[in-house]
Amino acid sequence: MEKAILVGLITPSLSQAQVDEYLEELSFLAKTAGVEPVKRFTQKLRCPDNTTFLGKGKINEVKDFVKNESIDVVIFDDDLTPSQLRNIQKIFLKSKILDRSNLILDIFASRAQTAQARTQVELAQYEYLLPRLTRMWTHLERQKGGIGMRGPGETQIETDRRIIKDKIALLKKKLQKIDKQSLTRRKGRADMIRVALVGYTNAGKSTLMNKLSKSEIFAEDKLFATLDTTVRKVVLKNLPFLLSDTVGFIRKLPHQLVESFKSTLDEVRESDLLVHVVDISNPNFEEQIEIVNTTISEIGAAAKPQFIIFNKIDAYRYVKKEEDDLTEFTKENMSLNDLKNSWMNKLDIDSIFISALNKTNFDELRAELYQKVKALHVKRYPYNNFLY
Repeated sequence: MEKAILVGLITPSLSQAQVDEYLEELSFLAKTAGVEPVKRFTQKLRCPDNTTFLGKGKINEVKDFVKNESIDVVIFDDDLTPSQLRNIQKIFLKSKILDRSNLILDIFASRAQTAQARTQVELAQYEYLLPRLTRMWTHLERQKGGIGMRGPGETQIETDRRIIKDKIALLKKKLQKIDKQSLTRRKGRADMIRVALVGYTNAGKSTLMNKLSKSEIFAEDKLFATLDTTVRKVVLKNLPFLLSDTVGFIRKLPHQLVESFKSTLDEVRESDLLVHVVDISNPNFEEQIEIVNTTISEIGAAAKPQFIIFNKIDAYRYVKKEEDDLTEFTKENMSLNDLKNSWMNKLDIDSIFISALNKTNFDELRAELYQKVKALHVKRYPYNNFLY
């Protein structure tokens, strides 16, 4: 397994604790991609250095560590500009340089199974690569300017840019054709109530889908285990509906992926009910809820009725405070009952606490889901009440 180091920046808008949490997620991403993170580097700066992202002293410190420990990959938690990427690559000659978007694109590429997912990922990769082409041809030195003095690198870059633009155009046409086929399939299911599982990546959507639909959809404790939207017919009591499992969201999801996966997210836009699955055992679950809600708004599905499922209560851990402990009461000291009686009790959206893995509180979940699907069904088919 290749060895990697992780690099993050502490800016005035981010605390050390937040950056540590973000690097923890980056570490999970790195492991999902198949590399082993061995060390993390952080630096306090007002803003990233325009040339090398990090300051001169810190980048040299990282360089020495990479050389002494034979590090294969250097991963930055933020996106690098083409010039930053080029300059950093000159410093770390033998190591691969990845930014957050590049790492996520690599994971998506390894996980894509269907023709639609592979096309979407390939399109996102080419759109990411296009402005960064210059670093691909550093071995072709440019000569002095002037007529008859242009180096071969310039011609090669222009040629490659044209090839990639043509490839992007072809992939977009291919996606349009696939989208039409997907639209035809969705129209064929239009008479049934459609429920979409949404949530942060690794929140347990696929496990929940398997338990509710009694199917065997791939589920794994890794980020982006599911890329393709899977739809299954579920029957609660005698009421049938369609349940779809969608790609998970994540902080700083590359905009190229958001654009290319919009057709996949049509399943969310066209659903009748969104079931927002939250990993309650994750210390940052509140921020993850906000990220998912923001993404739902961006794809135009904010007005959809929602139902929140707080999953993984079997993995929830807290430190119980002693009665004579006078330190501030924090989220880390809250039990599940404390959480239920906090801001969650004031939510306008109905919620339930479960463990999809152990099927804890599943009877309550099925009963609540049945009532919500029934209400939607009655509204759509007011005279067709023989099912319930």
